[in-house]
Amino acid sequence: LGVSLVVFFFTFAFKGQYSLYYRILLIYIVANIFDISYIFQGLEEFKKLVARNLLVKLLSIAAVFIFIRKPEHVNFYLLIYALSNLIGNLSLWLYLPKYILPPNFRRMSLFKHLKPTLIMFMPQIATQIYTVLDKAMLGSLLADKAEVGYYEQSQKIVVVLLTLITSLGTVMLPHIANKFAHGKNDEIKESLMNSFRLVLFLSIPMVCGLCIVAPDLMPLFLGDGFEKTISITWFISPIIIMIGLSNVIGIQYLLPTKRQNLLTISVTSGAVVNLVLNLALIPHFKSIGSAVATLIAETAVTTVQFIFVRREFDLKKIFLSALKYLLASAGMFFVIRFINIQFLHSIFRSVRMLTDVVVGMLVYVVTLLLLRDSFLINGIKQVLKKVKTQ
Repeated sequence: LGVSLVVFFFTFAFKGQYSLYYRILLIYIVANIFDISYIFQGLEEFKKLVARNLLVKLLSIAAVFIFIRKPEHVNFYLLIYALSNLIGNLSLWLYLPKYILPPNFRRMSLFKHLKPTLIMFMPQIATQIYTVLDKAMLGSLLADKAEVGYYEQSQKIVVVLLTLITSLGTVMLPHIANKFAHGKNDEIKESLMNSFRLVLFLSIPMVCGLCIVAPDLMPLFLGDGFEKTISITWFISPIIIMIGLSNVIGIQYLLPTKRQNLLTISVTSGAVVNLVLNLALIPHFKSIGSAVATLIAETAVTTVQFIFVRREFDLKKIFLSALKYLLASAGMFFVIRFINIQFLHSIFRSVRMLTDVVVGMLVYVVTLLLLRDSFLINGIKQVLKKVKTQ
C-alpha cells in the first residue's frame, strides 16, 4: 500500500491541473487499509454491512445536498466521497472485538499466507485493470474529453442495476465455501443452478427495461447535453446479463472451490480483448466503440468460464431456462413501446418513465405466470408461506 501511495502521489497528485483532486483522493486509498468487510462477509453477517452502507450513503447524500452548491465545488464532493468511505470502513472495527481475539504476533506465520493471498489478488487486479482501461483509453486516445463523461455516466446507470445482481455473489460466496469444505457438492450445484435462474430472471428484463426508459431517464437524470448517453446505454446494458452469469461461475463457484487460477485466466482474457478492441474501435466510434468493446470483453469472460465448467453444469438447461425470460421481456418491450407511442408520447418524462416501469413489471410477471415458470411460482409460494407463518 505504501508503494501504491507513493506511485499515485508522484504520478497524479504531485503537480498538474487536477493535482488537488488527486490529493483529496489519497484519503480514499488510505480508507481501503481499514476495510474489513470481508470478515463479516465470511461470517455471513450481512446485516451489519447493510446497516453500515445505508447509514453512510444517507449521510454522504445529505452532505452533497448541503455543501455542493456550484460546479467549482468538485473538491468538496471528492472530500465527502473519500471521508464517507473512510468513516464507513472505520465503523466496522467497533464490532471486531466480538469476533477476533487480540493477535499473538509471536505465533504468526505471515509467509505461509502469502501465496494464497497472491492467488486471490491476481483475479482482482486483472478485473480492476480492464474495468478502468476503457475510460483511461478514451481519455488518452481522444481529444474530446466529453466522450469520457458520456461513457462514464452511461456506465454508472448500468452499474446501479448491476449491483443488484452482483450482490448475490457476495452473499453466496461464503455459503458455497462452507458447503465445499463439508463435501456437499450436490448441494453446491443445486444452489448455483438457482443462482443462474435468479440472475437470468432479473437481468434480462433489466436490460430490456433500461433500453426502453433510456430516452427519458438520461435527460431527466443528467440534464441537457448528454443525449449521446442514450445510445451508449443501449450498447453497454447487456453487460448486466454477462457479468451476472460470470459472477455466478467466477465468484460463487470457482473462487470458493479454490480454482482461482481459472478465474484469473478468464478475466485476463477479458482484459486482452478489451485492450485490443478499444484500440481498434475508439478512434472511429469514440465512446460507443468503448461500450461495444466492454460488452464483447465481458462476453469473452463469461464464455471462457462456461468452457471451464461445461462438464460440471448442464449448460443446455441453463440456456433453455433463459427462453421464458427472453419471451416475457420481449412482450414487455413491445407492450410498453405501443403504450408510449399511442398514449404517453406527450406527457412528462418522469410520469412516462414511472408508467413504463410499473406496466413493464406487470406484463413480465403475468407473462411468466401464463408460461408457468417454476422459478417464479416457487418464489411466490415461499413468500406466501413466510407471510402466513408470521
